[in-house]
Amino acid sequence: MAVDLFTRHFLGSFFLLIGILFACRALGLYARLGFSHINYGQSGTATWWNRHLFNVFRAAILLVCLARMVWPIDPWLGVIGWLYQPPVLLTGVLVLLASFGVASYLQAYMLSDWRSGIDRDQKPVLITSGPYARTRNPLFLAVILGQLGFFLALPSLFSLVCLLVGAWVIRRQALAEEAALAELYGEPYTHYRQQVPRWL
Repeated sequence: MAVDLFTRHFLGSFFLLIGILFACRALGLYARLGFSHINYGQSGTATWWNRHLFNVFRAAILLVCLARMVWPIDPWLGVIGWLYQPPVLLTGVLVLLASFGVASYLQAYMLSDWRSGIDRDQKPVLITSGPYARTRNPLFLAVILGQLGFFLALPSLFSLVCLLVGAWVIRRQALAEEAALAELYGEPYTHYRQQVPRWL
């Protein structure tokens, strides 16, 4: 069906372009400011494992989506037939686009204070305004929304595992980052945490 063909090519192109955009943004910031905005944390720590696990799943998603464009691998993914319907697939595409738009807006809102991970060396400004006045983790929410969109655009056991593991890793990362922010900023962050919910 036409929707199936469209979503196959959309997912492959979407995740490839997301990877290129993220890498180029990180490289551009490094070239302009002289330090990496991507922080894994100390080797072997929870945040280090979070980042590597997330990267493994991100690479798997990209490879699967690219492979689906040329090979019939859906039976290996455990596609959920009753969900694999045009309205669901198109809803997934729209949710992915919304997630991308929100994440792009949030990264632009943070400007050079955007970080991926905990930066203890180049202390960024503590942002508590705009979207951060409504939730402490809007960017993580955008990523979870994107994972939900991926599941809807490719309803399968593979995408369900990606959604569940991704949400679990993001929750772990949010807890670790909040502990680090409390240590870095002290009372201002404690006050902010009391005023604004972690999620919604």
